[in-house]
Amino acid sequence: MRIETCYFCSRPAYPSKGITFVRNDAKVFRFCRSKCHKNFKMKRNPRKLKWTKAFRKAAGKEMLVDSTLQFAARRNVPVRYNRDLMTKTLSAMKRISEIRARRERVFYKRRMAGNKQREIEAARELVKTHGHLLPKMRGSERRRLEMEAEGEMMSEDMVDVNKNVLKQKQKVRWTVDGEQEVEEEDDNPWEDMGDEDDAMEGIEA
Repeated sequence: MRIETCYFCSRPAYPSKGITFVRNDAKVFRFCRSKCHKNFKMKRNPRKLKWTKAFRKAAGKEMLVDSTLQFAARRNVPVRYNRDLMTKTLSAMKRISEIRARRERVFYKRRMAGNKQREIEAARELVKTHGHLLPKMRGSERRRLEMEAEGEMMSEDMVDVNKNVLKQKQKVRWTVDGEQEVEEEDDNPWEDMGDEDDAMEGIEA
């Protein structure tokens, strides 16, 4: 059983399915459905129709260079029937299809990376330019959103304060008179080591 490829959209055309057209010069055109046959008779270019494989490959939406695609190439080489060879071939076909599906998923994820962020930015720009078309917000909803925004700002301020407190460490020391002295510790105690080394070199000189 041989599975042909549709001449127009490159989909698989199974035996006893689709349409076969033989031109006067004995060239055979196989189509998977009447849609492809009609577009072929109308002399349309498959590279300009978005639902064909030719367009998707030209637009960078399909894998072009991959080792699994080489196995789908047509080979007219007669091979003597062997049960073991047939079993290995079927298992290899299943494994190759799994690898190809996984690689296609990875290719799709890489191609669609960052698309969500672009959609969000486009939606924000649309709201900014056509905000007058949006329905009016209730006062309670507006107050709730304002309170949520204030809560987020307060939490960010608290985080900044905690960071500043951690950066500025203070050292408390009690004197003999019972007074308390507060000394701020340096964040980088090794900052002045270079000056001390320079001074030591000057002394030795």
